[in-house]
Amino acid sequence: MHEKIEINTDYITLGQFVKLANVLDSGGMVKAFLQDQGAIVNGELDHRRGRKIYPGDVVEIEGVGSYIAMKKGE
Repeated sequence: MHEKIEINTDYITLGQFVKLANVLDSGGMVKAFLQDQGAIVNGELDHRRGRKIYPGDVVEIEGVGSYIAMKKGE
């Protein structure tokens, strides 16, 4: 089961999404984490913190969990 993360906009960057999910505390930590390990977005490994995450996208972070982006109010 995916933990739901609500976003207020049409999309959010992967870096912002990881921070919003409370996986890491600072933007610097997020940048280093994504460069080193990356995250699985909709089944594909991605290291770009600027990757756009849209409602319905699934982000998996190894050893942490699985998250789904949801538009606020849906």
